[in-house]
Amino acid sequence: MKARLKNRVIAESDDIVAEGGYHYFPISVVRMEWLEKAPKIDSDHDCPHGVQFYDVLIEGKRYPRAAWIYEAPRPSMRHVANRFGFWEDVEVG
Repeated sequence: MKARLKNRVIAESDDIVAEGGYHYFPISVVRMEWLEKAPKIDSDHDCPHGVQFYDVLIEGKRYPRAAWIYEAPRPSMRHVANRFGFWEDVEVG
């Protein structure tokens, strides 16, 4: 499975965890040089799993909050620990 944006592969792996309609990629396969931590907003602080969103930067363009990781997932979400999810402009498939 791949996570793509503007024909660039941000992450690729067969080791995918599906949860809540999203596909989570191991951090080791994510092109971290294209991600930049996004400032936390109020709803991020309310997340019980300690969510951190990332902007994706491709070809000089910023795609805000297009990736995320749970920094402190509760036991019910431990299976997505150390994994990134993608949405909005990022095509996953």
